[in-house]
This record gives sequence, C-alpha cells and structure tokens, in this order.
Amino acid sequence: MKRFTQLFQELDETNRTNEKVTALENYFREVSVPTAAWALYFLCGRKVPRVVTSTNLRHWISEESGFPAWLVEECYEAVGDLAETAALLLPENESSIALPLDEFVQARLLPLTTLPDMAKKSLLLQTWRELNSKERLVWNKLITGSFRVGVAQTLVVRALAKVAGIEPAVMAHRLAGKWEPTAADFQRLMNPSENEVEVARPYPFYLASPLEGTAEALGDIAEWQCEWKWDGIRAQLIRRQGEALVWSRGDEMVTEMFPEVADIGQVLPDGTVLDGEILAWQAEKPQPFAALQRRLGRKTAGEKLRKEFPVVFLAYDVLECDGADWRSRPLAERRERLEKIVAEAMDFKPVEKPVEKKLITPDLFLLAPSTIRPELPLRLSEVLSPQSWSELGALQKESRERAVEGIMLKRRDSVYGVGRQRGNWWKWKIDPLVMDAVLIGAQRGHGRRASLYTDYTFGVWQADQLVPVAKAYSGLTDEEIAVVDDFVRKNTVEKFGPIRSVKPELVFELAFEAVQESTRHKAGIAVRFPRINRWRHDKKIADADTLETVRALIKGGTVASDGGEP
Repeated sequence: MKRFTQLFQELDETNRTNEKVTALENYFREVSVPTAAWALYFLCGRKVPRVVTSTNLRHWISEESGFPAWLVEECYEAVGDLAETAALLLPENESSIALPLDEFVQARLLPLTTLPDMAKKSLLLQTWRELNSKERLVWNKLITGSFRVGVAQTLVVRALAKVAGIEPAVMAHRLAGKWEPTAADFQRLMNPSENEVEVARPYPFYLASPLEGTAEALGDIAEWQCEWKWDGIRAQLIRRQGEALVWSRGDEMVTEMFPEVADIGQVLPDGTVLDGEILAWQAEKPQPFAALQRRLGRKTAGEKLRKEFPVVFLAYDVLECDGADWRSRPLAERRERLEKIVAEAMDFKPVEKPVEKKLITPDLFLLAPSTIRPELPLRLSEVLSPQSWSELGALQKESRERAVEGIMLKRRDSVYGVGRQRGNWWKWKIDPLVMDAVLIGAQRGHGRRASLYTDYTFGVWQADQLVPVAKAYSGLTDEEIAVVDDFVRKNTVEKFGPIRSVKPELVFELAFEAVQESTRHKAGIAVRFPRINRWRHDKKIADADTLETVRALIKGGTVASDGGEP
C-alpha cells in the first residue's frame, strides 16, 4: 500500500507525460506480480462495487474527526471530493500498514463488500487509524469508487509495453480483452508475443495543418484533392489475420465502443487498413457531433444505443493493402485503390463520374443511396471537383449547412506521413461563431486551479431572463482568472453544491464551432467547443445576445452577434 500511495503522488504531482510514464514503468518493475495486477486494475479505471454509502461515510467522518456534520458538509463543498475531505479532516497519524497492495485489498477492501454496516464501520475506522494521511487519501478513493489519478490509460499502456518489451499497440489490444486482477492474467498480459504485433498495430496518423493565407497561394487547384472536413472522430479500421480492430487518433482501441464499425472488417480483404472518420449518421447525412458524443466514453455499445445513435465509418485513405504498406505511394494511387476496396465491400459498381458536375447541390455528400448497402456502415469520403479556387471557396462557405467543418486540401502526389507535417495536407476551416454572454455561475477548477473558480457558466437573454447556454473554462489569462475568482467570491448569490450562482455583471465573448437543438439543456440548444474569446469590458449585460440570436445560427441564419466587432 505504501508503494502504491507513492505512485499515486508521483502521478498526481506532475503534468509531464514522460515523467508519468517513467513513474509507472518504475513501479511495475519493482512490485510483485500480484501487486502489479491490482494496481493495473485500479489504474485502468476498474473498481470493486461501492462498499459504503456516502451518507454513512459522512457520518463516520464526523464521528472519527470530532467535527460536526454541518462542518463536514461545508468542507466537502469547498473541497469537492469526499475522499479528499475525509483525508484532510481525520486526525493526523504517522503509522502505516505494512502490506503490499494485493494483500491490503484482500484483507481490508474486499471484505467491505459483504460485511454488515456495523462490522463495516469497525473495519473502516480501524483502517483509517492505521494509515497516514497520504495513504488514507488513496484508501478513501478506493472505498468510494472514485480512484482517479491524472494518467490516461494510453500512458499505462506505454509503461507496461516498455516493461514487457512489446509494442504499445499489442499491450492495448490485450488490455481491451478479458482479464482479472490475478497474477496469472497479469503474466499473460506481459508475455512477449511477436505474432500479435501485425494484428493489432495501427499506423501513426498523418495530420493536416491549418491553412495559412489564401487557398490560391497553393498553386494549381488541379494538383490538390479536395474533400469535406468531417466533424467526427478520426479512426483506423484494421483487418488482419481474421480480426477487425478500430483505433482512435488518441491511441485508444474503440472496437467495443463501435462494434458496427468493426463489423465492416468482415467484408474487407485480410491485410487492409483504412483511415477515416467515425460519424453520427442518419438518412444518409451526417448528424451533429452531440449525437456522436452519446456513444463516446462507453466501453461497450448495446443494441438500443446503436439503433438510437447510428454511426458510419467514412473512409478517405488506404494505408495497407494485401498486407503491404501503401503509405509511401502517392495519394492519387491510394485513392484509386480505396474506391475499389469500398466498392467491392459495398457490392456495387462505382458510379461513373459525369464530365460536368454541378458543384453546389442540396445533397452533395456521398454515393447515391440506390447504389449502396445502407445496412453496412461504410461510406466513401467524396472528392470534390471544383474548377477554380473561387468555386471551392463557395463550397467552403456552405460547410455549416452541410454539418462539416470546412475543406481538406491534400496534394495528389503526397505520401501518407507521420504526425503534423506542413505543406502537403491543409485544413481550411470555417471561422468560429461568436456570441456575447453573461457570467452567471462558476465552479472551482482542477489540478493547480483547484482553489480558483475557473469553470464558468454563461447565459444569454430569453425575454427578461438569463438562461444558461454554455460552459467554458479556457481563454482567460492567469491575471484575468484571478480577477474573476475574486468577483465570484464577492458576488455569490446562491450555492448549489460546488456551483456558485453569481450576480450577472460580467460580459464575455464566446467562440464556438456550431450550435444545434438539444432537449438536454434548459435553453434548448447546445454549442460545440465553447471557449472564451475575450472579456467584453466595453459591454453591459443588457448588450448580451438573446437566445433567438444564437438559435438563428442553427440554420445558418443571417442574424448574428456584433461581438466580433471592436
């Protein structure tokens, strides 16, 4: 337990990725296999069933600390985490339980899942009294089911892969399977195997750079492949050795999250890797990103969820074909092969392109519905055919109406590179939307900002009331954050748990990518990627936008905020 607590501190006290990976690597090299198995279990976000109710825990914290229940509640509201509140309020203690993590879990944590309340209380208090404050914090997080530390599973994967001497993709592949916190399963996870590498490994993603200057400066438009910039999540679909896997750009295996995308692999030739985008998709058109968000963050997707929020894999590149790496071939050749792969998978004959193609049409998205098998969630990203940069510019202005983020420009002779390499791939995004909104609520931040009010709620006018329309926490300088924090503390109107409602007085310009109808929000709309653009010291709250103004942007209306003006 002592070494696991040390690891928790090391991970919590740094924001540097390499330092986190090093701390994890050192830990897994040092501890025993049974201990490592349980540590991995908790670090991957798994937990035992909740062993104590929050009501009982608050009551026992009050009894053990000697502080009245109301003061415990006030402290919890200020801290925002019950496990940390308990660790801070309990009497100081310098002792420690000399048990490795696996034995500690077996002796103290797992029994709490079956004991009656009084016996549970006795064991819990005994454990508190035998741990120091740092170990108590970890213990409290385990018993409350809130063990979270600032480390992504991708970093755990990297560390374990280094210790085992295998590819990170292989380790991620194994962790995505079934395993329990046992010594046998941990040894299986760490056993080197060369045969798995080619099955699981994705390719590094090639990333586009934001377009600087004008598109005309890129030269002859005939040298560029133009596509829509889709608003989904980037992914690779891998079909190798009879297995289909789906990887996100964040080095996360999302096969179970999007099983219908993995099913596409059943109709792809073995030894194929496609690059593309996972999109929310209905009626042969992309849906708002908010629909896709309902699928994100879930380890699995049940039939009901898949039916309610269907997705497709929109392919726009082939990285591997017949087991051979195609990344060094020119884009034009890769595109030709991609069209053939998709056509064969969809079991249709490619539609011959007309000599002249109308550029601006209401349904210029993909292949005609009559030529595809809609039950297979595979589509081909359309290549646009503008005759000039001005024609492409006209299309780019239609982006929001088409639920896309702009235009992708890829040099036809470009190879598929690694990372963000400037020059061959550009993203020509539309300008963000803006609105002027009033600060109406605030909450403390996280990490180094845990003591400051940095998570803000903003409202716009509906008749004579301000209704919440967006939350944002980025865009202000440290100096501005300090001023707003002071304002929040001095102008709090009401408290709702950790959230403070504040006197409406400060106006900010918010930038965002899109807005759509939403039944989940009081205002009836949801904005995409809101962030603070600037503090409007020159405006009073009466100058803030109305809900009607923001709602008009859903359909690309002409009514817009003057927030972009000086």
